[in-house]
Amino acid sequence: MKLEMYSTHAEKYDLVIRDNIYNAHFERPSLQAILGDLNGLNVLDLGCGSGVYAQYLLEHGAELVTCVDVSEEMIGIVSKKFSDKVVAYTQDIGLGLPEEPSEKFDVIISPLVLHYIEDLDVVFKEASRVLKSGGYMAFSTHHPFADYECSKSGNYFEREAVFETWGTVGEPVEVEFYRRSLTEIMEAITNNGLVVSQISEGKVSDKVKTISQESYDYLSKKPNFIFIKCEKRT
Repeated sequence: MKLEMYSTHAEKYDLVIRDNIYNAHFERPSLQAILGDLNGLNVLDLGCGSGVYAQYLLEHGAELVTCVDVSEEMIGIVSKKFSDKVVAYTQDIGLGLPEEPSEKFDVIISPLVLHYIEDLDVVFKEASRVLKSGGYMAFSTHHPFADYECSKSGNYFEREAVFETWGTVGEPVEVEFYRRSLTEIMEAITNNGLVVSQISEGKVSDKVKTISQESYDYLSKKPNFIFIKCEKRT
């Protein structure tokens, strides 16, 4: 899994997401709202991108932060930003986490990554393995209802690859992701020993009103992302 958006355009992407609508003023505050106290914890940032969440984790007291991403370019940015403050390395999480021992992490976060993974079972199996008992994973992904608009089959329950062109970095870039049902997401979680403890559909920041009233109205009325917290209780 390697996308041009996060490799060729990595530097541009890093600059854009610092203060844009969907990442900075919708996704991040919504996912951060379901995180607990991070002070003194060992946290895995799964699909870390350019390290925006790594900065948040460090600022909120995480003792150890490990950043993993499939993009060498993104890991390069993270390493440049944080040096030895975090552990950062390249790994396709769709193939597992072979570098990590079992029961290592208190918390796993995965912001807007899982829709790029074809088989979620691998991700949640590994998440369950590397989490400590009592730890949790909090993630965001495309809302199944929103992505259903992209379906060519007309079958909500069928997983489908979707190709779109996004203007996130100021020029058209083709991206590929997977559309799937909420049932598929839930089964991938619960079949791997995790228990869902919180679900949110997010809340757009009021600041978006000053950027684009149209975008604010859209995000206030239609689901775009879903935010889920799941725990390892045994």
